[in-house]
Amino acid sequence: MQLDPSACPSGDEKVTLFGLLLETNARLARGLGVELEATCELPLAWFEVLLQLRKSPDGRLKMSQIADAIVHSTGGTTRLIDRLEETGLVARTLCPTDRRAIHVAITPAGNDKLDAALAVHLDYLDQHLAGRLSEVERRSLSALLGKLNSAV
Repeated sequence: MQLDPSACPSGDEKVTLFGLLLETNARLARGLGVELEATCELPLAWFEVLLQLRKSPDGRLKMSQIADAIVHSTGGTTRLIDRLEETGLVARTLCPTDRRAIHVAITPAGNDKLDAALAVHLDYLDQHLAGRLSEVERRSLSALLGKLNSAV
């Protein structure tokens, strides 16, 4: 039995656009992950956690905030933080305002590792993102992706 191609939405422009977004994200993330591993011995997921902690106002976040920021399950995030803590890049601390909550804080060693990784990250972005788009294109892409992210 043959399907009618017009009844199959795989060629729809929205499907194609979403596929391009997924493919671009996967290629950039995979390439960056390879660079970070090779240069800094830092898995991409670890980099993401350290970056989120650095960006937080006081260098620490609750576990649930980390899970939300890096789009991981809470169980996966717990295992990830366990490995980061074992290597001394983060430390768990009690939340001063809620004794039931645990904060994860970046350590000085974590900051040093992140500094090295950010240099690699910026070089990678210059080659694979900024170098391929004009300033106007980058601003437009940033605005469009921000618009899509705000709706989620």
